Amino acid sequence: MISSEEDALTFVGEHHSDAVQRKLASFVTALQTENKKQNLVSAQSLNSVWQRHIVDSLQLARFVPRETLGPWIDLGTGAGLPGLVMAIAREDAEIILVESRAKRIEWLKGQIASLNLPNCVVRGARLETLDPIPVSVISARAFAPLTKLVRLAARFSTPDTIWLLPKGRSAAQEVAELPPRLRSLFHVEQSVTDPDAGIIVGKGLEAKAI
Repeated sequence: MISSEEDALTFVGEHHSDAVQRKLASFVTALQTENKKQNLVSAQSLNSVWQRHIVDSLQLARFVPRETLGPWIDLGTGAGLPGLVMAIAREDAEIILVESRAKRIEWLKGQIASLNLPNCVVRGARLETLDPIPVSVISARAFAPLTKLVRLAARFSTPDTIWLLPKGRSAAQEVAELPPRLRSLFHVEQSVTDPDAGIIVGKGLEAKAI
């Protein structure tokens, strides 16, 4: 379990190149600065930014085979969590950030440019208005309850699409509330950054099943 900023920084150093570490550090600095202008994340969480936001995002990579290159769509990405962080760590993967709020869209585009992430794009629109495309990964952090999220995002899913949905204590309950035909497609994995948090992982959901 990663329980401190020291643990988080050690994790990043052990798993990522110097170039990725520099980009992550630049992103952290930009996030801290921008958060004074718009509420991207809770101010208190920035005291543990590497644990609460960076490694909390990076841990999702353990559920995605290295040969999975995308598209990876991150719904309601907000500050770019986890999508922009994954774009930094996986420059070989195509990452699509979905965000509808204008100020956040502008900031995300600025980060993509300043961090030189040609593998990452922003779709500035509500999820409901986007044309569906088949994707390899669907991620969402604090975007919507699972039942609603499945209904909104299923049209992007194929039987091979991996769903990665970081949750708090509600993870198991949200899976239990799915209809039986969908419940078996999802399970909960333990977060490595919070003993009380789970990650809902799913696969095998076809759009026609909804």
